[in-house]
Amino acid sequence: MVKPGLSPFITGIAHVGIRVHDLDRARAFYELLDFKFLVGPVGPEPVAILEHPSGVEINLILNATNDSETNILMDISEKHAGYTHVALAVSDVKATQASLEAAGITITEGPITFPGGAKAIFVRDPDHNVIEFNQAAP
Repeated sequence: MVKPGLSPFITGIAHVGIRVHDLDRARAFYELLDFKFLVGPVGPEPVAILEHPSGVEINLILNATNDSETNILMDISEKHAGYTHVALAVSDVKATQASLEAAGITITEGPITFPGGAKAIFVRDPDHNVIEFNQAAP
C-alpha cells in the first residue's frame, strides 16, 4: 500500500513571515535588500507584504511587543524550538558581502564555506532576525 504524501502538491515557499517591532525601520532595512513594499499593514496581526524581484515574498508581522536586543531563538544559551533564520540564494557571496557592507549592513558571521562547497554570510535585521545569503556549491 502506498502512503499518500503531500509532495505533488507543494510547489515552493509562498512567503516567509518575520516578526518585527517597527514597520518603518524594518521596511527601510529590507528595501536596502531590494525588497519592494506592496501593501500593509493589513489583517488582524497586522502584516506588511514586501516582494523581491527574484519572487521571494516576506510578510513583516508587526506585533513584536518591544524593541529587544536579544533574539530568543539565537542569542540565549537555552535553545527554544522555532525558525532560526531565512537563507536567501545568491549567485556570488563575495559580491553580496561587498554590496551589504557598502549599504552599511554589518556581516555578523562568515564568510563560511560548508562541506560540499556552498558559501554563506549572515546578517541581522534591526529586530535581530538572522538572514543568510547562500551561494550554492559549484
